[in-house]
Amino acid sequence: MRDQPTPFVGEPATDPALLRTLAAAGLPATGRFLPKAGWVSRVWVGDELVVRLNTNGAFRDAYRHEAAVVTLLEGSEVPHARILAHGEGPDGPWYVSERLPGRTLYDAWPAADAPTRQAMIESLGAALRALHGVPVPADLLPPWLAAALAGKPWPAYHPPVVNAALQQVEAARRRPGHDSRLLADVADWIQERLALFAADAPVLVHGDLHGSNVMVDQGRVTGLIDFAEAVAQPADAELDTILRWCASAREYPPTPDERGLDETTLTEVPGWLHGAYPELFEREHLRERLNFYDMHMELALYAHHPQADIRETARNRIAHLLSGHNHLDGLVW
Repeated sequence: MRDQPTPFVGEPATDPALLRTLAAAGLPATGRFLPKAGWVSRVWVGDELVVRLNTNGAFRDAYRHEAAVVTLLEGSEVPHARILAHGEGPDGPWYVSERLPGRTLYDAWPAADAPTRQAMIESLGAALRALHGVPVPADLLPPWLAAALAGKPWPAYHPPVVNAALQQVEAARRRPGHDSRLLADVADWIQERLALFAADAPVLVHGDLHGSNVMVDQGRVTGLIDFAEAVAQPADAELDTILRWCASAREYPPTPDERGLDETTLTEVPGWLHGAYPELFEREHLRERLNFYDMHMELALYAHHPQADIRETARNRIAHLLSGHNHLDGLVW
């Protein structure tokens, strides 16, 4: 079963914020636009372009970072949306890119048959191999993440940064009511595993790869989107994010008021990806490396999340990791 073209049902541009953004970008306010919600932005999908307006001050520099990353992709084999313009106006930072063919993997997945799903994941593997071959500055970090690692507020909890793992232990120790014995064990656990990453050359990692950030059409990937969290890290940091999505897909909805995919429909994804991009799975001590990334994620939650119940869940997951288990136990790849 192939993806079926979706009729475009947008309306003429009338939203004042959209009109101001198009004017700032030097683009005509013609054509139809479909408004869509996002986690930290307002989005208008047009016939030929996509307009995004940042609505969260914690990520004011996200589009500037994304524009820099997309510039790195120029001339590469990475499928992506070409940037048309970006800037900042009275409504906040904005970013305009071309509209890619198709729809998100999240939207296409439920109705796709097994051969189409396999084809999409194999195409994703090829896209990732190309992405990880793009030359990247070794210090590439999203601005909010660089600021957080320097001690400012931490507004989000991914992607992992290997050389910052011990910083998260110290951040957790500064939170009242922390489990000091647990954190001492974690610090030792991290120290014992840092050598696993000593020989790594950083590559360009998308940093937030799941169904809502992949565009597909006719059983192939037409573009990776939303590079606002791209980093220079080992390639299997990307694998950690993908496997985390496969194991906990319901936690990755496209907007806060929706629900993610059913994990049981993603059980074949790791195997299909392995077949398409085997090098991503061939790192020595891969499982321990994935555990390390997972520890970084849970530590960030334990150290920074404002909700006590989320921090307690993270504490329990950290203890589970120390015992040699994590959320990937049920996956087969």
